[in-house]
Amino acid sequence: MALVRATHKFARISATKVRPFADMIRGMTVQEGIAALRYVPNRGARFLEKVLKSAAANAEDRGARNVDNLAIAESRVDGGPMFKRIRPRARGMGFMIRKRFAHIHIGIEAPEVQ
Repeated sequence: MALVRATHKFARISATKVRPFADMIRGMTVQEGIAALRYVPNRGARFLEKVLKSAAANAEDRGARNVDNLAIAESRVDGGPMFKRIRPRARGMGFMIRKRFAHIHIGIEAPEVQ
């Protein structure tokens, strides 16, 4: 069994907003994962849904059959770099605003095809 991956690097969303949905779909089949994410009204679910569909397309491109029945073996969200901005505060101070990025990784367990 080979792991077919798809990644969205530098996604313009905080990793903490996407991580609960990555935990939710881990271990499901591709079809169950897409169905579960479709009805979640969060922006993070949209990002994850696109990466999952991309991983399924990658598996199909590599010759896997019945892509909808393949298991999601890896589903993780890592923190990426940050834009740092200064917000003016009282008495001349400045507070740091961190505009965060995320790296979204999905791996599907696909059989080896020769």
